[in-house]
Amino acid sequence: MNNTTRINNSPSRQPKPRLKRRRNAVIRSDRILPRTRRRPSKNLFDGFRRKLLFTSIEITALFIAAACATILLLGHAANRFSGTGFFANMLPFTAGILVLILITSIFLIGWWKLRQWLRLHSEYWIPALSVALALQTMWFVTHDQFTMAYGHFRTLVGGKEEAGRVTIAHQVYAAYRRQDPAQLQKMLDRSRDYREAIEDAARIFRIDVHLLHGLAATESSFIPRTSNDGGHGLFQITRVPEAAINQARRYLGVEKIALDNHKHNTFVAAATFKHYLAEMNGDLFLGLLAYNIGPANGGLRFIMQQYGATDFTTIQPYLQTLPRDYPIRVLSYSLAFRLWHQEGKLLAYEEGSNAIRIQRIGIPGLHGSL
Repeated sequence: MNNTTRINNSPSRQPKPRLKRRRNAVIRSDRILPRTRRRPSKNLFDGFRRKLLFTSIEITALFIAAACATILLLGHAANRFSGTGFFANMLPFTAGILVLILITSIFLIGWWKLRQWLRLHSEYWIPALSVALALQTMWFVTHDQFTMAYGHFRTLVGGKEEAGRVTIAHQVYAAYRRQDPAQLQKMLDRSRDYREAIEDAARIFRIDVHLLHGLAATESSFIPRTSNDGGHGLFQITRVPEAAINQARRYLGVEKIALDNHKHNTFVAAATFKHYLAEMNGDLFLGLLAYNIGPANGGLRFIMQQYGATDFTTIQPYLQTLPRDYPIRVLSYSLAFRLWHQEGKLLAYEEGSNAIRIQRIGIPGLHGSL
C-alpha cells in the first residue's frame, strides 16, 4: 500500500470554524456567556453609614441620661452634706463622688457586655434601648425632686455668686407672695393696651419682655402720668443718658422723642435699661438698681467704687435712702407677668406644690424656665 492510498482512505480533517468573539462576551469552557458590567456595590457604604448613625444615637442618649443622673445625685449630695465641717460634710461628700465614679464604671462595663449580647440578635436593639433610657431619665426631670436637686447643684457649681442669687431670688418669691391678687390682676388687665409697644421694644433691644413689663408695673402701675418728681409717662422717664435717647430715636425713625407717646416712652426706657445693664457687666440686679438710681449721686458705679462693693448683696448696706428693694419689686412683677402669660392665671405661691412649680418656671431675666 503506497502513501497515496493511505492518505485517501483516512478520514478527512476539515478545519474547525473559528468562533467569533462578540463584544461584551466571556468564553467559559465551551459556552459563550454575555459579559455583565460590574457596578460598584453600595452595601459597604450603607452599612457603615447605618452603623455610624446608630452609634451617634447611642452616645447622645447615654450622655443625656448620664448628665441628668449626675445633676440629680450631686444635687442631693450637696443638699445632704452642705457645710464646712470636715468629717460631717466635706469627707462624706468626697466619698459620695468616689461612689458615683464607681457606679459609673460598673454601669459602663455592664452596658458594654449588654450591647455585645444585643448585637447578636439585632443591631436595632442598642439604639432603641439607649433612647428609652434617655427618655426615662428626661421624664424624671419634670418632677419636683429633680427641680430641687437642680437648684442645689446650681448652687454647688455657682459657688458664692449663685448662693447670693438664690437668696435674692427667694426675696422675689416672697414679694410675689405678698402681692394682693385682685390689685395685681387689675394691673395685668391694664397692661393689654401697651403690650404691642413693649413687645416691639423688648425684641429690638433684646430684653426679656416680661422684665420690661415688670419695669412698667413698678414705675407707673400701667397708669401713664407726669409725676411731681419729674417722671413722664409709662416708665416715668426722668434724666436718661444721651446715648439711650439717640438709640431710641434711631429705632423709632423720628427726629424728636415725645415722652407722652407710650411707644416713644417704652423705647427710651428699654434703651436706658440696656445701657445700665451693659455698664454693670450684665448683672441683672445691679442693672435694675442703676436704672432706678440714674445719674443721682454720681450713679451706681461711683457709689460702688466709693465703698468697694462688688455685687448687689454688698452694695445694699451703703444705699442709705436709695430704694434698695427696687430690683425685688421689678422682678416680682415680672414673675407675675410670666405666670400670667404661660399659665393663663396667677398661681398662689403657698398653695399645694405651686412654690416648686413657680421656681421651675423661673424669674424673668434671672434664669429661664427649667
